[in-house]
Amino acid sequence: MKAFNLILHPKTLLMTLCLVCISIHGCKEADKEVQEEVAVKIEQPEYFNLRPEIEKAYGYSHAVKIGNDIKISGAVSMDNEGNPTAVGDFEQQMKNCYTDLEKILTHYGCTFDDVIVENIFTTNMPLLLEHGAYRGTIYTNNFPTGSWLGVKELALPEFMIEIEMEVHKMD
Repeated sequence: MKAFNLILHPKTLLMTLCLVCISIHGCKEADKEVQEEVAVKIEQPEYFNLRPEIEKAYGYSHAVKIGNDIKISGAVSMDNEGNPTAVGDFEQQMKNCYTDLEKILTHYGCTFDDVIVENIFTTNMPLLLEHGAYRGTIYTNNFPTGSWLGVKELALPEFMIEIEMEVHKMD
């Protein structure tokens, strides 16, 4: 009987009613938050071709931007017809790669400061180590994350280095 009186006590009823209201209100707020999180804007990819005919022939796009993120395919030392340039000159091939990468970054309104990942593939790791300091002229603030990978070969035997990037464009 005491338990029944406690339940019917006005203060107990008022407190119980308040807790129920708070719980219901909290559930509505949680539903609202879930609905807001589900309403995500779908970004369409924006493709960029530095050398459209060559990229179409090989089956790739040089860069794709989705939202604030840009993925850039590996740049190699080639002319506008797809012919290797600076054959046998590792340092010049590296410079040519960065020249092409800068063109892509500029297209998207970015600089090397926006690069967050840089992966370098080379057929000659000792030459990359010898000329790697050149990157300090490219990245004057901070170096991005990334990897240096020694590989057996690249797309054409004349290519000694290929550089790919990931970029996060600040608004």
